[in-house]
Amino acid sequence: MNAPHKPYPAPDGLPMADVQNSADTRQIAINRVGIKSIRHPVKVLDKSGGIQHTIAVFNMYVSLPHNFKGTHMSRFVEILNSHEREISVQNFPAMLREMVRKLEAETGHIEMNFPYFINKSAPVSGVQSLMDYDVTLSGEICHGEIASTIKVVVPVTSLCPCSKKISERGAHNQRSHVTVSARINAHLWIEEIVQLVEAQASCELYGLLKRPDEKYVTERAYDNPKFVEDMVRDVAARLSAEPRIYSYVVESENFESIHNHSAYALIENANRKPA
Repeated sequence: MNAPHKPYPAPDGLPMADVQNSADTRQIAINRVGIKSIRHPVKVLDKSGGIQHTIAVFNMYVSLPHNFKGTHMSRFVEILNSHEREISVQNFPAMLREMVRKLEAETGHIEMNFPYFINKSAPVSGVQSLMDYDVTLSGEICHGEIASTIKVVVPVTSLCPCSKKISERGAHNQRSHVTVSARINAHLWIEEIVQLVEAQASCELYGLLKRPDEKYVTERAYDNPKFVEDMVRDVAARLSAEPRIYSYVVESENFESIHNHSAYALIENANRKPA
C-alpha cells in the first residue's frame, strides 16, 4: 500500500520531491480524502437502450493510512478522464476498483450527481415531453466489498385528504418531492424507481399538458388524496417488496400551498440483508 513511486525528474535533471508520499508522524489516519464537486461530462445508459449525454458532479475519496502525509489528488482526475465509456450503475463497481487500485487504498467512495431525463407521454393527448429528475449514484468499496446506492428525487402532486373532506368545493394540492435512497444488490434502472414513486402519488407530473390532460391530472389527484404520511408509507411498502433493494430511506416533502412551511415525513428500512 502506498509504495514509494519513482519521482519525476525536475527540469535540471534531478528527481522532483514527492511530498504527499512522504511519512507523517502524527499517527492519525484519515477516513476520506480526495476531490469534491468536480464537473465532468458523462454518458449515462437509460432503460430504453439509449445514451444520455449530461454533466455530472463527482465527489471521489479514499482512506489514507496514518503514516502517509497525503494522497495523489491528480489520479482522481485521471480516472475520470480515462472513463470515456458509458457510466452506469452496472460499471460503477469497476470505477471504484480502479480508484482504490490507483490510489493504493483499502477503502474508497464515489458520488456522481446529475440530471436525468425521461420522455413522458401526457395521459390523454399523448403529447410527449421531457421530465428531469435529480439522480445520485454512489458507491463504497472496503477490502474489495462493494455497496451501491441510487438516490432519486421524484417530483409529484399530492392532494390533502383533510382539505377534500371538509371543503364543499375542491381541495388544496401541491408539488411534492419524494426522495428515495436505495441500497441495491442487483441492477435497478433509474426509470424503475421513478415509476414506483409516481404510482403512489396523488398524481404524477408531466412537462407538457394539453387541456384534456390538465382535466385528467386535476381529477386524478382529487380522486387519490395523500397525506405526506400516506406517501412515504405507500412508497416504503413497494420498496420493501422489491428484492433488488435491501435497505432504503424514503422521504417526502410537501411544499404546502396554504402554509409557509413544508410537511415532511421519512421512513428508513435498514433491516434487510444483502442477497
